[in-house]
Amino acid sequence: MLKDEPHRRETGRVMTVLLSIALAYVGVLAAVYFGQASLLYFPGIPSRELSATPLDIGLEYENVTLPAEDGEHLHGWWIPHPRPRAALLHLHGNAGNISHRLELIRIFHQLGLSVLIFDYRGYGRSQGKPSEEGTQCDALAAWRHLTEARGIAPSQVVLHGQSLGAALAAWLAAHERPAVLILESAFTSVPELAAELYPWLPARRLTRFRYATREYLGTVRCPVLVIHSPDDEIIPYAHGQQLYATVAGPKAFLKLRGDHNTGFLMSGRDYVHGLDAFLREHLGR
Repeated sequence: MLKDEPHRRETGRVMTVLLSIALAYVGVLAAVYFGQASLLYFPGIPSRELSATPLDIGLEYENVTLPAEDGEHLHGWWIPHPRPRAALLHLHGNAGNISHRLELIRIFHQLGLSVLIFDYRGYGRSQGKPSEEGTQCDALAAWRHLTEARGIAPSQVVLHGQSLGAALAAWLAAHERPAVLILESAFTSVPELAAELYPWLPARRLTRFRYATREYLGTVRCPVLVIHSPDDEIIPYAHGQQLYATVAGPKAFLKLRGDHNTGFLMSGRDYVHGLDAFLREHLGR
């Protein structure tokens, strides 16, 4: 009996370690499940404060307030072009605010586009707290501002979304009828991306957000431009390729160089010329 005592103590220690690991893993699962909004939305990085305005790049603009259907009020900018070929609605990514997108605004303006850019609820000067349904409501509020408040025909609206904003742009295009849809650095869906980022977790089952870009594309009826870089360190290039393959109608693919956040800048002329060629083909000007 005495010889079995060390064996029992060792077995007890192993079981204690295994139980501790199991409890820690369950704790991680609970933290991810209940705290995943903080893993998706980053309104405070680098800041919610607006650091600049279009005036800093020599462009006149108008502050606009967009009322969402659920009562939240969103802040945005309308940057008109004196001779616009179309109006572009930009839906930005999951970090920062509209003041961090001045270089994009400059490019869009050089392409002859009036621009509406706004912050989702909880970002910049916009009220509320971000959620999937809430950000969709925000995208719809911006669309209605263009097509109803400003009277711009849907056939004159270009939808452009980056990263998380690309999922929202695809969702909006599936419900409305813009002239074209441009998806830049987009993911196929949050569950699919999470499964790749966290292979040691049952990410698909844990994820409470969908943002199902690929699913939305199934009902999009306008021409689609997919833009992605093989150097994207956040959203794998394969996501862009899969989204492109999903589009059944008129489509084009623009391959960038550079990382997730600066690919459009590093690609320079290729980025601008690619956008211009797509717009000329499908806007007729």
